[in-house]
Amino acid sequence: MNSGAAAQVVREQHGDILLVTIDNPPVNALGVDVRRGLMEAIDAADGDASVKAIVLAGAGRNFLGGADIREFGKPPLPPALPDVCNRIEASNKLVVAAIHGAALGGGLEIALSAHYRIALPSAKLGLPEVALGLLPGAGGTQRTPRLIGAQAALDLMLSGRHASAAEAAKLGLVDRVAQGEDAAAGIAYARELLASGAPVRRTSEAQALANREEQRAAIEAARVETAKKSRGLFSPLKIVDAVQGALDLGFDEGLALERKLFLECLDSPQRAGLVHAFFAERETAKSPETREAKPRAVASVGIVGGGTMGAGIAVAALDAGLPVTMIERDEEALARGRKNVEKVYDGQVKKGRMTEDAKAAVMARWNGSTQYDALSQVDLVIEAVFEDMGVKKAVFAELDRVCKPGAVLATNTSYLDIDGIAASISRPQDVIGLHFFSPANIMKLLEIVVPAKVSSDVVATAFELAKKLKKTPVRAGVCDGFIGNRILAVYGQAAHHMMEDGASPYQIDKALRDFGYPMGPFQVSDLAGGDIGWATRKRRAATRDPKARYVQIADRLCERGWFGQKTGRGYYLYPEGARVGTPDPEVEAIIEAERQRAGITPRSFTDEEIVRRYLAAMINEGANVVHQKIALRPLDVDVTFVHGYGFPRYRGGPMKYADSVGLPKILADIQEFAKEDPLFWQPSPLLVELVEKGQDFGSLNQLGK
Repeated sequence: MNSGAAAQVVREQHGDILLVTIDNPPVNALGVDVRRGLMEAIDAADGDASVKAIVLAGAGRNFLGGADIREFGKPPLPPALPDVCNRIEASNKLVVAAIHGAALGGGLEIALSAHYRIALPSAKLGLPEVALGLLPGAGGTQRTPRLIGAQAALDLMLSGRHASAAEAAKLGLVDRVAQGEDAAAGIAYARELLASGAPVRRTSEAQALANREEQRAAIEAARVETAKKSRGLFSPLKIVDAVQGALDLGFDEGLALERKLFLECLDSPQRAGLVHAFFAERETAKSPETREAKPRAVASVGIVGGGTMGAGIAVAALDAGLPVTMIERDEEALARGRKNVEKVYDGQVKKGRMTEDAKAAVMARWNGSTQYDALSQVDLVIEAVFEDMGVKKAVFAELDRVCKPGAVLATNTSYLDIDGIAASISRPQDVIGLHFFSPANIMKLLEIVVPAKVSSDVVATAFELAKKLKKTPVRAGVCDGFIGNRILAVYGQAAHHMMEDGASPYQIDKALRDFGYPMGPFQVSDLAGGDIGWATRKRRAATRDPKARYVQIADRLCERGWFGQKTGRGYYLYPEGARVGTPDPEVEAIIEAERQRAGITPRSFTDEEIVRRYLAAMINEGANVVHQKIALRPLDVDVTFVHGYGFPRYRGGPMKYADSVGLPKILADIQEFAKEDPLFWQPSPLLVELVEKGQDFGSLNQLGK
């Protein structure tokens, strides 16, 4: 027997039952030795007359955690997982899967190949391949619908979500839920099945698809919904096609179709983008400081400011089980802050996602005060007040006065100089930037902004907090706008240049939606409120290069009080509080007047040219941000844009996208655009250097490991 397989798949005979335990820490991934060991165990059991049943169980905290990430991108080694699954199902001995912890992806496909399934309450079952641009490729698209019907199977595979043991039992994904320890529960269940003369029961012969018309209708409904919801994504519709195959074809033909569709997904450029995003998120969760320092304990949080942002951060902290103390300037503002928090939970109660009792229990951990002294014992404070340096420094002076030694003092500023804030108090080593994105209880991105004087354990604490709040952290250096907003300012200008040069805001938005963004830049401006950008432009007016091009269209709209959705009109019209805007002829007239004022003869742009210019500006500034060490690596820029700015995840992020297009092509575009505006289009030194060396951004992602 293969020694690696022997170590990772352990066999023990308990009377007439063979217990087969998969032991491949940390998550029992289905590496080549696990696959070989399972094949050998089933072969041995089938040839052993003393074995009447086989129980499959996982060592440690999980059953089986899916494919081995270490094998991604390498040539597959036999046996292939579909063959392992088919061999388990073909066994002439009764096979029971005893599931605890994760049974995800290939792990669930192994369980589906067993003849019976028992789960402990800790079990989490799911087929999350869609998140990596794939589909379940070891019989999952064929066995799942045969076992639980097309609708439930499609829901699991298209969402990639995890089902609990109780839900799995309700769906028929497992036969029963048991208490105790997995191996013992599995052995007891196998004994019971043998005693009752239960047959070998193959999932490939299950009959949940028997009512063909009903199943066909469910598949069609999913196809329509998926085409609408997963706009531009490749694998979701392939999942629907595979389930259609489960209905229309025999099992073996269905498996052949699944394999064909799986290989198509494997070849899709989207898989490379989604896999990049998946690994990049794991990398950004670490920083040099998390390796060298231990985080401080955070058992309570203070928040200064109860506006939209402060309330959103409060909800994120409350959801993580932390007590929150909110500070506002007077009782009226504090009541508004509390209401902003409650509004989120009221919405969940209304949707049936939360009971009134659960809401009351969460709100019991919320405290409010108009006195800073209420923060004297909290472990970490987040300031979320108006974006003005004087106001921020006044808040930090109070925090310096009242907070206990060692408390972490964080600012949620989007643009302001955090080194300046830190220098204004007596404990700069405790000051850090935590830049949340609005709405803070929903948006996953958290920029952790690291000022010069901060101590490493404060940075490590910020990363630990991100994990608690279920955020995706990215480490950023101090500059105007950090990673995200600094780059946004540049490609935002590129969009405004195109608007003044002849493209309508509506065409620009559509071109970017077609590229894969959920919204275009002018829709986003209307949603966020045009007054925010206006305030920033006024703040920067004194330091603006007089030779730099400055488009005034946005200022004209703001001067009229047209700030977007909240005022009923911005670039778009929002009649009667509509959420989706309609084009506004008056805005087009203002744009036309501005073109005349600037002496510009409008020209037409293709959608492709709009995307090329917009992304060239984004990628070029992304390269500057990496070059200046504001971002540790290109992948930090990618994660920032996928999680904070709507960049299509399946394209991996702007820097990954640049690599897929080819850096020489991006540089050539920038050099071409520079003929019209050499000041704006200055190629990043890093981009020039990489092209000269024949390297790409991906080559820089290994740094700092």
